[in-house]
Amino acid sequence: MYVGTVMHTELITVPPDLSFVKAAKLTKEKGIDHLLVVDAKGDLLGIVSDRDLKQSWASPATSLSAHELNYLLDQLTVEMIMAKKLITVTPDMTIERAAQTMRENRINALPVMQEDKLVGLITSRDVMDILLDAIGIGTDSFRFTILAKDRIGFVAEVARLLNEAEISIRSIMAWPEKALPGTYHIVMRVGADVGERAVEVLRDGGFKVFTEHTEDLTPYLPR
Repeated sequence: MYVGTVMHTELITVPPDLSFVKAAKLTKEKGIDHLLVVDAKGDLLGIVSDRDLKQSWASPATSLSAHELNYLLDQLTVEMIMAKKLITVTPDMTIERAAQTMRENRINALPVMQEDKLVGLITSRDVMDILLDAIGIGTDSFRFTILAKDRIGFVAEVARLLNEAEISIRSIMAWPEKALPGTYHIVMRVGADVGERAVEVLRDGGFKVFTEHTEDLTPYLPR
């Protein structure tokens, strides 16, 4: 899946001279976490997060009266607090690469640019929603795991047994077991109504299946 498939295209943009108070009010009214700051031509200048706004609001000013504090906050603009060193992505970047970019740079949103034009925004929340959809967490499903060596045909063998039993695979994921180089967790989901039967079919077929957390993986190591 690509960024362009899931990015937000109905963008809420603000001018650099928008006051801090109005910016904070806008994020609350719209229920959003980021504001894109653009100039009169629509060129991207920066991005302001809800966290930036909260941190600025919480700046120590205990010696000021409420009137003085409100006056100073009203003079503060988004240009003064926005992130100007922007990391952007393109619509044809994969979702996983965008997620990696956000993680490496410790940010929660990426403006999407195409030919120097702002066309969208993707956030860490979007990536998480996609991940949850991909693994089928929101559906009525049954989850099980098989440990596998990195070899050709493993998934095909599992799929063949389930296919013969007329059990459909809803999702499949794999990640390496750090303590056992060359060994992978193959995590699969099937319908909740056929979960126990799927485990039985695979065990009868010679696979070591487990359905809950276990600290000792030795009994489940692949042959």
